[in-house]
Amino acid sequence: MADTSDTRTPAEIEADIKRRRDHLAETLDEIGVRVHPKTIVGDAKAKVVSNIDHTLGRAYVSVNRVVSDVKGQLVGEDGAPRLERIVPVALVVVGVVGLLALGTRRRRG
Repeated sequence: MADTSDTRTPAEIEADIKRRRDHLAETLDEIGVRVHPKTIVGDAKAKVVSNIDHTLGRAYVSVNRVVSDVKGQLVGEDGAPRLERIVPVALVVVGVVGLLALGTRRRRG
């Protein structure tokens, strides 16, 4: 059985009740802020922004790596262009652009 004897004074009991009431009020206020629609929307927005930032960061690293790889293929270690690799790439690009232009001309004509 529980001990029902309480040696606290009425003032101590009242102070304890007030303390618990204040703590409960703070807890309810915190819950109210957490479930408020603006808070929920703000948290969702922050999460989306964080995910976008993370995705963009990964994309930047990937693009930077590709650019570095291409640069490594087309430029020598001394910084001079590697013509033996640039000329064939340029010819392919000119050929593809020419074929696209020819295809566009045929559709119009």
